[in-house]
Amino acid sequence: MPILAAFMVPHPPMIVPQVGRGGEEQIRTTIDAYQKVAEEIAALAPDTIIISSPHTVLYGDYFHISPGTSAAGSFSDFRAPEVRFLEKYDSALVERIEALAQKRRFPAGTMGERDPSLDHGTMVPLYFIRQKYQGFKLVRVGLSGLSLLEHYVLGELIRQAAEDLDRRAVFVASGDLSHKLQEYGPYGFAPEGPQYDSRIMDVCGRGAFGELFDFSEEFCDKASECGHRSFVIMAGALDGVEVKASVYSHEDVTGVGYGICSFYPGAPSEERKFLEICQKQKEEEAKQRLSRASVYVQLAYRSMESYIRYGKRLSAEEAMQGLVDTEGLHEQAGAFVSIHEHGRLRGCIGTILPTTDSVAEEILQNAISASTGDPRFDPVRAEELPMLEINVDVLGKPEAIAGPEMLDVKRYGVIVTSGMRRGLLLPDLDGVDTVEQQVSIAMQKGGIRKGEPVQLQRFEVIRYT
Repeated sequence: MPILAAFMVPHPPMIVPQVGRGGEEQIRTTIDAYQKVAEEIAALAPDTIIISSPHTVLYGDYFHISPGTSAAGSFSDFRAPEVRFLEKYDSALVERIEALAQKRRFPAGTMGERDPSLDHGTMVPLYFIRQKYQGFKLVRVGLSGLSLLEHYVLGELIRQAAEDLDRRAVFVASGDLSHKLQEYGPYGFAPEGPQYDSRIMDVCGRGAFGELFDFSEEFCDKASECGHRSFVIMAGALDGVEVKASVYSHEDVTGVGYGICSFYPGAPSEERKFLEICQKQKEEEAKQRLSRASVYVQLAYRSMESYIRYGKRLSAEEAMQGLVDTEGLHEQAGAFVSIHEHGRLRGCIGTILPTTDSVAEEILQNAISASTGDPRFDPVRAEELPMLEINVDVLGKPEAIAGPEMLDVKRYGVIVTSGMRRGLLLPDLDGVDTVEQQVSIAMQKGGIRKGEPVQLQRFEVIRYT
């Protein structure tokens, strides 16, 4: 059973009369629209309501789905402890979502719950829904610091899980719009605020979900929105089908944007497989970038792609086929491969001294290790490949130095050694502006405590991006 319908709703606690104490009347249009949403959900009579909330447990690199069989909450933090909820979770659906995520090696599941209490981003929609309808269980989904594309993928997994279990499900994307719409508002004004609200209401009013990916992180931050990722998860749950979109309301009288829309799915549509379309565009852009990149970066990408997509380790001869100006790849040197995705580190592994017969082989093995073996990150998935930014640092021979005065954070990397422990930091890194910072971070990486005797080495690198 596909998703029956989806709704985009805000979550201002003041909209609850026991919290607003009369102040809620200033957003009466939003209240009326919310009641319409509740009536439509009651008419659909879903088995399960899935709510994505910006205010439940959030991690930078993981989507948290609330575990267990039930959860409670109240508006006690907003001076209304008498407004309480006790919700039963659809634990079978949660288990299915988690199983699909594990199968796909996607970073979502029930680990890491810090607070089981229901959050206001979940309770505000429930306040209205419960007035009209009682016969459902809940699934509560958090957001993350991951890319918009990965939020969309989560929506796809949720829909697949609902279909697998034949659930009649409704998706509620909880999220306010910009918090910077009025000078008198609690967060002040920014020009990006009204721009964001105008754009998001236009995009959602047309059901043009592919355009949700066009909102940059910088623009969203300046607009101080809180619901965009929630809306993207919802869009993913409606991927590949026609959508009838309707705008019910938009208000900005408090300085915060509150928008309500509905989305009813229709017939399958290849033109609305927005993730697939976006990935094809990204793949083409990646090919163009690689065609302009150095042979060192091309070598690292070829190694990663072959291993991640096909499980095959390329030999140096295979990897260098068709590449020009490969003379330097036959020399011996240590090399680091660093991977970033949407500006965030995704993996970094390297060798200080050569461990193979050539730089080419060094890059091949370290590219695989950085993308699949860095213990700080989950292995890179095939669909991430077009989004990756790759740097290759070829290290010069380390030389011992008498002290930190012989370092330069822009020119030299540093190796700090104490007994059998050793930490390394590359040069010219964002946020590392002083030699003291550079040495301190290298010591931390090597597990070396402050005050322990150390030996310092410096090295230069050639960086290929």
